[in-house]
Amino acid sequence: MSKPDLTHLTRRRFLQVAAYGLALGNAGLAAAAGRRTTAPFFRTRGVVLTPDDLTLPDWPKRARMAGLTTLALHAPHSPRRLADYMRSAPGRKFLAACRRHRLAVEYELHAMQDLLPREYFDRAPKMFRMDEKGQRVRDGNLCVHSAPGMQIVADNAVALAQALRPTTGRYFYWGDDGCTWCRCPQCNGLSDSDQALLVANRILEALRKVDARAQVAHLAYHNTLPPPRKVKPEPGIFLEYAPIHRRYDAPFEQSDDAQTRREFELLDANLAVFDRTTAQVLEYWLDASLFSKWKKPAVKVPFLPQVLAADLNTYGRRGIRHVTTFGVYLDAEYVSRHGEPPLQEYGEQLRRWAPDK
Repeated sequence: MSKPDLTHLTRRRFLQVAAYGLALGNAGLAAAAGRRTTAPFFRTRGVVLTPDDLTLPDWPKRARMAGLTTLALHAPHSPRRLADYMRSAPGRKFLAACRRHRLAVEYELHAMQDLLPREYFDRAPKMFRMDEKGQRVRDGNLCVHSAPGMQIVADNAVALAQALRPTTGRYFYWGDDGCTWCRCPQCNGLSDSDQALLVANRILEALRKVDARAQVAHLAYHNTLPPPRKVKPEPGIFLEYAPIHRRYDAPFEQSDDAQTRREFELLDANLAVFDRTTAQVLEYWLDASLFSKWKKPAVKVPFLPQVLAADLNTYGRRGIRHVTTFGVYLDAEYVSRHGEPPLQEYGEQLRRWAPDK
């Protein structure tokens, strides 16, 4: 994921949040605690990790004890390297532990550099994106009007699915992290979101030939956060909304920060295009890597229970039933330095939340 500037929790903001907790948080948390249902409203209750985070060896047990349903592994650089890990002894051990604790396993991948390998550029540059200067470049994504390029992407998505097969049928093949899409004359009328959705539609078509229940994510994130305008999602495409540039020292819906407000407004804009009942929120409440600005040693996650409670209200009231968060850097070193992350409270709030009757 890309790396926004983060505003740290100031004393003034802390007092504002504390006041919010007294006015809404205490009542809201009490209400959430009282909302018990036999079947939790949020069907997916997850955490997204990298293999490096599994130095905390009992992650599956911790997730199950917190009431989570799903662990996903993220490949920030190369899905092929993640596939190699899953074939290794530690990877097989992780999968066995997830089966033992009845956890779903998914894979969330910045995938395009592996789906269209960069070595093709020298012999077929027209498969690759054109930049704003009119030059073909190999640095990310592809030209979605290149039939050979799209075919290679589809074929490699199917091949990768053999090694990284989610137990849920939900596939996450994202564009390259933070990279723009093609600006050639044919692509130039399509937004980055339109182009990303075209690729997701094509991957879905290919995967359905080998996995009848396949669904494919359209990632609304960074430059693809605005909804697509000209391309429609095929049945089986679901929205994954990742508001990486928001603040976490106040509830999402209550923030007066301009960037956060823009991210929030684009949530409803995307829900006007995609089916909200299949949509997933990919949040950063527990993402030590984001709060550490992607540098170790990790800082302690500035988790605010009342912010999570308010955010779950925001998402749940909109009918979103799939919620997960990055938890990168929540590894053995993190626990040694900072103690247990707030996984139990995160899971408990997700499990207990229910819509008002």
